[in-house]
Amino acid sequence: MRTFTAYAKEPPTDDDEAIARSLAGDLAAYEVLITRYSALAHRTAAMLGAADEAEDVVQEAFVKAYRHLATFRRDAPFRPWLLRIVANETRDLTRSRGRRAELVVKLAEPSTAETEDPQDVAVAVDRRARLLDVVRTLPEREREAVVCRYLLQLSEAETAQVLDLPVGTVKSRTFRGLKRLREEVSRDLA
Repeated sequence: MRTFTAYAKEPPTDDDEAIARSLAGDLAAYEVLITRYSALAHRTAAMLGAADEAEDVVQEAFVKAYRHLATFRRDAPFRPWLLRIVANETRDLTRSRGRRAELVVKLAEPSTAETEDPQDVAVAVDRRARLLDVVRTLPEREREAVVCRYLLQLSEAETAQVLDLPVGTVKSRTFRGLKRLREEVSRDLA
């Protein structure tokens, strides 16, 4: 039978346990949350415009999340709450720069499997780059919605929480963004 001390030294298995232990002062439990969501937070910051400063944004977001962890509603999922902080930090950064930051993103790592045809890989990489170029031209509101929904693969509810918007607004911004993307891609291919 495990003692409480032995149990406490094991990594938390889910977010709720990690949060509870973090609130009790277990920093190792918070590190589990950082490890679990760091890559997603970094992608979010980069795709929303933090560019080369995404790492700084993510670090600040995790610090703010830790400071405000006691105010986190435990019946809500942690991931959208954290990404909302990341999105807000990214907005603060881009506003302070006084310009729209360049997106530095990868839709997905290009496959380098030996079985793939190098020509197919090159075409896929080119298409991703062209799509990202078009995404960069979207108005900020639509770009944020499209990035969250399709590049980060968040649900509408999660996107609404991350962007602090009603779900209906997310739907309309996503619709307009996708419509613009279709028009631009069609024009690009014509």
